[in-house]
Amino acid sequence: MPKMKTHRGAAKRFSLTASGRVKRSKAFASHILTKKTTKRKRTLRKSTLVHSANESAIKRLIPYL
Repeated sequence: MPKMKTHRGAAKRFSLTASGRVKRSKAFASHILTKKTTKRKRTLRKSTLVHSANESAIKRLIPYL
């Protein structure tokens, strides 16, 4: 059986935590920031975990990370 290939787009967007959960960064923080509140922009800087419903699909895309 050949090696699985890592989905490079997913590898740049997701990483695994020590416990095996999938970590992601939040969207809507790159531009058009003037209308967003300071509190909202501060919250968007933090990373969060992927929802459990999508976790197995993403783990299939990044098998070796």
